[in-house]
Parts: sequence; structure tokens; C-alpha cells
Amino acid sequence: MAKIHSIPSLIDKAQLTPLQWRIFTLCFLVAIFDGFDTQAIAFTGPSIIQAFGLGAGALAPILTAGIAGMVMGAMTLGLLGDKFGRRPALLSAVALFAFASLATAFAQSTDQILILRFIAGLGMGGATPVVLSLAAEYGPARKRGTIMTTVLLGLPAGAILGGLLAAKMLPVIGWQGIFAVGGAVPLLLLLALVFMLPESLQFMARRNASGDREKIARILTSITQTPISQDSQYSVPEKDIKTRVSSLFAEGLARNTVAIWTIYLFNWVAWFMFLSWLPTVLKATGLPAAQAPMGTVAVNAVFVICAIPLASILPKVNTRMLLLCLFLLGIVISAGLANSGTNWTLVFILAGAAGLGIGGQQIVLNYMVAETYPTALRATATGWAIAAGRVGAIVGSASGGWFLEHGGPSGYYMALIGPLLIAAASLAIIRPRSQNVDSELLPAH
Repeated sequence: MAKIHSIPSLIDKAQLTPLQWRIFTLCFLVAIFDGFDTQAIAFTGPSIIQAFGLGAGALAPILTAGIAGMVMGAMTLGLLGDKFGRRPALLSAVALFAFASLATAFAQSTDQILILRFIAGLGMGGATPVVLSLAAEYGPARKRGTIMTTVLLGLPAGAILGGLLAAKMLPVIGWQGIFAVGGAVPLLLLLALVFMLPESLQFMARRNASGDREKIARILTSITQTPISQDSQYSVPEKDIKTRVSSLFAEGLARNTVAIWTIYLFNWVAWFMFLSWLPTVLKATGLPAAQAPMGTVAVNAVFVICAIPLASILPKVNTRMLLLCLFLLGIVISAGLANSGTNWTLVFILAGAAGLGIGGQQIVLNYMVAETYPTALRATATGWAIAAGRVGAIVGSASGGWFLEHGGPSGYYMALIGPLLIAAASLAIIRPRSQNVDSELLPAH
């Protein structure tokens, strides 16, 4: 009788191997170019406005089209990743944003740019849940939080890389050149992915198509450094769950899904209201315009510095309690900013701390999703949660100006407390992980 192996257990017991590092690196590179292309329109916006003789407001539909594409991409490609495989979903995502970005370099009208940004958004939004799921499944549980966070940091790293390139090269290569780079280089990465990226082991075990057992045995042999028979069978968490959105509300997952979507939505409302409007608010408070962007620098610097240490403790702590502490910290920071006036030292300390107290929840939430849902739903769950977050990002970015106009800087900061409170209260709905995750291992026949 063929031996039955637990894929997660084998990965958890083994040391990280070059094969796993290769997978994590490829996922990180996808995130870098995703982040680069996501911010490309922000870097090139002024040049596009000048090139086509537009008013500043004419860029808004193009920005909105990209965000709408990201929402749709996160929902659809995450689902396709669970249904048809992480590998084809990720290849499709990279191909979409690479070709659309490259085509944007040759656009002759803003209507063409708008359509191409929507298409690129599909790929950019769809890549994130797939790379997070793939990295989570190839990483051992003890390092999963750190691995997922490192991959996720590719997004701001790509944005920083794009900003540096735009600052140095935009006068030389023009806005078209930025999009040409943002399309051509990911196409080279796509070629590397075709030859170097394997499929998810747990997905192949669930699918059990012809030749999958041989592939699983070969990959597991490489990871465990122990020969695995090609006749082996593999146990997969929650094997019989159907890959569809409705499954996020079945088998006791409904309350967690509602809670997680609510937390993502309102946390991103607060986070993007803060990020989008902070320089404007600082200027309205009295800070010189040239220094106002430094507030955003402080926020992002603390976020990046805290990300890896925060991720490293995730497997060792109660994630619900950690999230509650972060939300309470964010509320205290918001109240402190509302009462800090023009004490700029205090303002910048609190603004930097918001990188953890308002932004740090994203690190914990992505890990919580990976731990809450079985592998059959992981990319779908991640994609739809991120889509809910992106809706919150739109609401937060759009509403910050209204609160600033009607409440001044103090009213704007106090407005951040509302969504943070709602997100914190939603934690009470979530059931403990042990009650719904990987509760049993079923053999893949």
C-alpha cells in the first residue's frame, strides 16, 4: 500500500532549500514589478497631462480605471488561482500588466491609456493574492509570516524603484519610456517564471491530474532531501471544499469572512485616508510645503522597518489580540495628532508611529487570511479580502479632503478613529484558528 504523506508537515519539518528560495525570490520580483507598474501613472501623470494638454482633473478617470482593474483582478485571478492553479494565474497576471504597460508607451490618446490602465490593473491586482498564497504554501509554518511579509514588501520597493527611475530618467526617456521599462522588464521575468516557477504542491495534490504525483514527489524530494516514492499519496487540508466564492461562507467560515472583509475595508479606509492626505494636512497645519512630503516618508519608513520584526512574531502570538493592540495604538495616535498642533517633533513622531498603528495591520491581516482558510480557498480568500481593502482605499482617498475641509486638521485626524474602531470591533466576530483551519487531513486519491 502506498504511503500517505502530509505535504504541510513535510515542508514544516524541512530546512529551507534553494528551490524554495527560488520560488520566494520569483514571487518577490513579481511584487516589485507590480509595485512599479502600480505607481507608474503617479510618476508620469504630470507629463501625460502636459503631453495631451489636459487639466489636472482629467487624470482622475485614468487613476480610477487602474484601481477598478485591481479590484476586479484581485477577485477574479485569486479565484482562478484556486480553481486552475497558482502558476497559470500568476503567469496570466504578469502577462496582463506587462503587455498593458508596454502598450501604454505607444498610446495615442487618454482613452487608450484609460483602457490599458484598467487591463494592467487586472494583472496588478490579481498578482498579489496569488504570490502571497504560493509563498505561504511553500514556506514552513514557523517562517510563513516573515516570508509573506518579505514578498509583500516588494510592492513598496517597486514603488521606490519607480520613483528613483522617474526622478533620474523621466526627462531623458519621457513618460513613454517609463511605461516601456515597466512592460519590457516584467516580460523578461515572465519568461523566467515559465521555466522556473513550479505549481503549488497542495494544489497538485488536490487536482491529482496525470503526472502530478511524479512532480510532487520530485519537488518534495528536493525540499526534504529524502527520497519520496512516485507512488506515494498525499494528504491535503480540507480537500473536498469547492473552489468558489460561496465556499468562503460555508463550513463555518461565514463569520470569519464577514469579519475579515470588514476589517480590511475599514483599515484601508483609515490607512489610505492617512497616506493620501497627510502632506496636504501638514501644509494646512502650517508646515512649509517643501517639508510636507517628509511626513509620508516617515510613515513608510516606520512601516518598512517594523514589517519584518512584526511578521517574525506572528506564528508565536494570538493574531486577534495583536490586531486589537495595533488598532488601539492607531486610535491613540490619531487622537494625539488631533491635539498636537504645530509641535512638529511630536507630529512627526506620531505620524511615523502610524506606520505601525494604522498600516501594520496589513501585515497581520495577510497572515491571518493564509492561516484562516484552507489551501483550496487561500488565493480566493486573499483576493476578495484585498479587493474589499481596495474599495476602502478608494473611500479613504476620496473622503479625506471632505473631513479636512469641514473639520480642519484636528477633525481630519479624529475622523481616522471611526474606521479604526469599526475594524477593531469586528475582531470579536472571528472564531479562533483551531476551530476552522486544517481541522483534518484527507488523502488525495
